[in-house]
Amino acid sequence: MDLVVVALTFAAIFVVELPDKTFIATLVLSTKFPPQLVWIGVSCAFLVQTVVAVALGKAITLLPVDVVHGGTAVIFLAGSIILFREARKADAEEPETEAEYAERVGAPNHGFRAVATSFLVLFAAEWGDLSQLLTVSFVAKYDDPVSVFVGAFGALLAVSGLAVLAGRVLLNHIKLGTLHYVGGAVCLVLAAVTVWELLG
Repeated sequence: MDLVVVALTFAAIFVVELPDKTFIATLVLSTKFPPQLVWIGVSCAFLVQTVVAVALGKAITLLPVDVVHGGTAVIFLAGSIILFREARKADAEEPETEAEYAERVGAPNHGFRAVATSFLVLFAAEWGDLSQLLTVSFVAKYDDPVSVFVGAFGALLAVSGLAVLAGRVLLNHIKLGTLHYVGGAVCLVLAAVTVWELLG
């Protein structure tokens, strides 16, 4: 396991996932259900999706190296553009997003139903998400599925744990738009580094 790859993956996924709708969904879930049950359900959804992303990334490593690096750079650049575009409207749309997830969640539940609801809400929300695409890209770029899995899954656990424990406090002190700009900058740097490696 390469600790540098773990750290890079963790940092990128954490920064990108923090302003994501997933954070808000987890926050809303934790207001309806016991927080520890929400975190278990959300973590299970992240586990499945990270395994799928890592498997896809490993399959992509069978392609020529230049194609893999070029595709990875495009995904990083697209992620940067998406985050920069969403940054301007993120704060205004936050209440609407919270209401949307509150409606999906429904009535408060306990026990297995709380875990299952949390799993299903996040499982549906995360498919094709930017963090999943970045996970695929990191595996394709570094060809180190174990390190990328540890970094990506660790970041998702950290973000969901933060949402459950202190999500409301965090949103009261840091604007979602600012987090989008930070995530966009990180993706832009990753794109530039990947292009530099490709040309070098």
